[in-house]
Amino acid sequence: MTSLILAEHDNGTLKVATLHTITAALACSADVHVLVAGADCLGAAKAAAQISGVTKVLHAEGESLADQLAENLAAQLTGLATGYSHILCAATAHGKNVAPRVAALLDVAQISDVTRVIDAETFERPIYAGNAVATVQSADMVKVITVRTTGFDAATACGGSAPIVSVSAVASSGKSALVSRELSKSDRPELTAAKIVVSGGRALGSAERFTEVLTPLADKLGAALGASRAAVDAGYAPNDWQVGQTGKIVAPQLYVAVGISGAIQHLAGMKDSKVIVAINKDAEAPIFEVADYGLEADLFAAVPELVRAL
Repeated sequence: MTSLILAEHDNGTLKVATLHTITAALACSADVHVLVAGADCLGAAKAAAQISGVTKVLHAEGESLADQLAENLAAQLTGLATGYSHILCAATAHGKNVAPRVAALLDVAQISDVTRVIDAETFERPIYAGNAVATVQSADMVKVITVRTTGFDAATACGGSAPIVSVSAVASSGKSALVSRELSKSDRPELTAAKIVVSGGRALGSAERFTEVLTPLADKLGAALGASRAAVDAGYAPNDWQVGQTGKIVAPQLYVAVGISGAIQHLAGMKDSKVIVAINKDAEAPIFEVADYGLEADLFAAVPELVRAL
């Protein structure tokens, strides 16, 4: 059995999600190939070849793949599917856009958000916002899987020496085109890759207070900033900061929840964090049930005091 992984990259460097997906693939089969598809993406292909456990890198270079459009990537993966037992994508916005199209084109069922590989045909995935874990078995000839990256350690990014094989890029489907792209730039670590995350909830009261209270703490800790859905819906924080079932799934070494009550959909996105610290003046807040350390206090007094102590 051989697994094929769709690498996530920016045409120059690989994204960390790919390393976690490779670990999942190694649990499915001993032979793991990585597809690096894009334009001027040889640098990313060389990085993939150095990852421990990777046995081959497929390098697809073409203008049709430059913008990473889901239709073209799905066609590229489908064209290479013969001979592979598993096709894996990270359960990121990018992977979730491509994998269902691949599953549909291959006429197989997708296995979503896998957190554990029991054997080559049996997998675990969370359901009901993480309140239950389903064991799923697939008899499909090709298993199309999205991997929840927080469930697997990152593969070692060096030590490998896989060969890089060029494959022909598919022609553009013509079904979509990239009109524009706006990239947010920040000195902070990426939310899903950060080792420390400081998140705020609706209790902060306004976008101004959100920034005023949480930014000094995040600066002291070298943390990424996150937010609950309620805080995002209220306009206190941008959409890409949202942590939860409908936002981003994170599992940092330290997660600090400030003024977050702990709704089920938020807990689903962060409860795998190694250490959870909650600050909330409501002693009955559900966040305290999953927190390793809880502080029942007014956040507007507690957070500045914590910053001074640090």
